[in-house]
Amino acid sequence: MRWFPLVLALSVALAMMLAAPMAQAQQGFTALARLTGDGVTLTERRGRVEIGLEITQPVPWRVFTLDDPVRVVVDFSELDWGATDAGALAEGVIRTTSIATGVYRPGWSRMVIALDRPMVVDEAGMETTDSGARVAILLRDSDAETFAASAGAPASATFDMAATAPAPPEPQPDGPLVVVLDPGHGGIDPGAERDGVVEADLMLTFARDLKEVLLRAGNIDVVLTREGDYFVPLEERVSIARRAGADVFLSLHADALAEGRATGATVYTLAADASDVASEKLAERHDRADLLAGVDLTEADDAVALVLMDMARTETAPRTDRLANALVEGIHAATQSTYKTPRMEAAFSVLKAPDIPSVLIELGFLSSERDRERLTDPDWRRAAAEGIRDALLYWAIEDAAASERLRQ
Repeated sequence: MRWFPLVLALSVALAMMLAAPMAQAQQGFTALARLTGDGVTLTERRGRVEIGLEITQPVPWRVFTLDDPVRVVVDFSELDWGATDAGALAEGVIRTTSIATGVYRPGWSRMVIALDRPMVVDEAGMETTDSGARVAILLRDSDAETFAASAGAPASATFDMAATAPAPPEPQPDGPLVVVLDPGHGGIDPGAERDGVVEADLMLTFARDLKEVLLRAGNIDVVLTREGDYFVPLEERVSIARRAGADVFLSLHADALAEGRATGATVYTLAADASDVASEKLAERHDRADLLAGVDLTEADDAVALVLMDMARTETAPRTDRLANALVEGIHAATQSTYKTPRMEAAFSVLKAPDIPSVLIELGFLSSERDRERLTDPDWRRAAAEGIRDALLYWAIEDAAASERLRQ
């Protein structure tokens, strides 16, 4: 048995070397590992936090830290987290504020440990055992300057597809309407949860329902930003829409309120200033979920984002407003279930594409028993999907007519 010290990241090649003897010893070796024994453990001693994982076999893995907020990210290719209670893991460990686990990309699983102070990876290694393998990571307290200097995601951990994205297809005058559906959250970011209903799962189900309804309408192509329970960063969701040559981008959500009562669907468009405090907080939660899932946004250029929003306002915003209005009417006509102020605005990062009419639909509130019943009812979801279909068809005709008037 041998331990390999790490600073910031464990070499995937090294992990593969460790895996090789196990592959020879076990018939039917696959890349999927599962938790075994004690599973995941966290222990705090004398200003240090020890993280242990017992898994059924060695797999490639890596560990690194990210700043603002301070957090430790551990990736595996691939680990089934099973019934891990991530929330319970952080209890009793004062240096951790929250823990999230889940699929980050198909083939990659991720654990993100949010810290209440800077801590660096002091030791890390994988040890082969009779039952598989054990990963041990030792964190120690650090100062903010040292932490910031060592923090950062390896290039292989960012999954940045935008740089290699092909140019979008040329629009065809008589081509189909290309609709990109974005089921919110996923994988390591489950979104809102109430009474066993998980927003990420529910929105993927609805996106599939809606895709079927749209395809049956004819002359509509549909692309989903995710096809399973895995995480897709907000900026990449926009990139997927651009690569698909999207005419419309619909982000699908079902939030929950910590306080107060609210029911019904809401349609959001992009704005620097939110319609109200609740909308502002909602947009912040969506963006923060990206951060806590381990996305490194330290290189993000705020000036570019502002330029994109300005471009969206000048040309695409009027088209987006007409789209949002049509969706409100379509959903209400089909379900009679819309929020008291169904048209709202907020600074959602996922709506920042300057050239694609983009809206975010909150289909309802999981914090409302009435909305939960509706959202989990296949008949209600079908009606909502048909309302969205009718709205898109109406908007497409209206948008084409408006474009023709501009050309004249």
